Amino acid sequence: MHNTLIEHARCLYGDEYQPTPECSLEHREHYFVEELTFADAESILTMLRELCPNVCDGYLPVWIRNLAFRLVLLQRPDEPVLMRAAAESLYLHGPDWDDIAADLGRRADVLDAAV
Repeated sequence: MHNTLIEHARCLYGDEYQPTPECSLEHREHYFVEELTFADAESILTMLRELCPNVCDGYLPVWIRNLAFRLVLLQRPDEPVLMRAAAESLYLHGPDWDDIAADLGRRADVLDAAV
């Protein structure tokens, strides 16, 4: 088993910034998705920052990035910064997701105005 979500993602998908480590484990995407599904928000955010430090980079599949942001927002629903980061990622990979991204932006604006 991998020690971190980052290690698992790096072994499965590779890393644009670091070499893929030698690993003798069996890599199946559904094992990673299970680990991602039950990971805490900070572990997911750390993985996104490490493997995709800019919005338009990294080797994580778009659907994994979208799922990761969704899981983080479920755990931290009232953080405008995270909403905007998720929206930015969705806009980049739209236009199918533009309505959701716009809604995230509006919700973030409402939360900011309430402070």
